[in-house]
Amino acid sequence: MPSSDDVPHLLQTVIDTPAPRELAEFYRSLLGLRYRDGDAPDADESEQPEWLVLTADDGTRRLAFQLAPDLPRPQWPTGSPPADAPPRPHRGLDSSPRTATGSRPTPRSGSFE
Repeated sequence: MPSSDDVPHLLQTVIDTPAPRELAEFYRSLLGLRYRDGDAPDADESEQPEWLVLTADDGTRRLAFQLAPDLPRPQWPTGSPPADAPPRPHRGLDSSPRTATGSRPTPRSGSFE
């Protein structure tokens, strides 16, 4: 079996989007992430950046956003994507409460006690 140094590791999840800044701002606010050094919005930013990275507080990369200007914008919750639209990834988010130690309580009878 190869050692962990011999195999690639996941650096971040990359999302193609026609609007990297808008989508990055949404996930930054939702997940409490921060911009990688140099990726925060500039006051004079007039064009969509080609690449943005959001990190955890410790600097671990979490999400990246890559400019894909020809990608159709989603029409959620109404409408459906065009038949030739590429598949879009989904993110599994866990919003269950955590204890003071950071661990999640074990559900009992369908509720957290």
